[in-house]
Amino acid sequence: VPALEYNKQVKGESLNLLKYIDDNFDGPELLPHDSAKKKFAEELLAYSDSFNASAFFSCLRSKGDVTDEVVAAVDKIEAALGKFSDGPFFLDQFSLVDIAYVPFIERLQISYSGIKNYDIVGGRPNLGRFIE
Repeated sequence: VPALEYNKQVKGESLNLLKYIDDNFDGPELLPHDSAKKKFAEELLAYSDSFNASAFFSCLRSKGDVTDEVVAAVDKIEAALGKFSDGPFFLDQFSLVDIAYVPFIERLQISYSGIKNYDIVGGRPNLGRFIE
């Protein structure tokens, strides 16, 4: 589990830690100022655990072909990547959302390719740009 000890306080949990770093340290901001993008970022961050459970863990639990649940979860990410641009980032700029999703999507691509012989990028150009 990632953790940060700073000013005699310990911060953990990936998303909370990223938000803490963004709020308390100098550097490029990880969330946009635009209210629509910020709202969408919060929605995507809230969805990240569900995405991980729906898409990644279902691959490991299921026998046989890729489930409709997995396809729907990956299609939702494809659409999210295209909401503000044609990629490669969720909010048309590198953000906390990209940092939150990249480990899940990277593992998902490898797992589905190797275990299910399924290319998650096929027919999903935004996801392809994100992974690239």
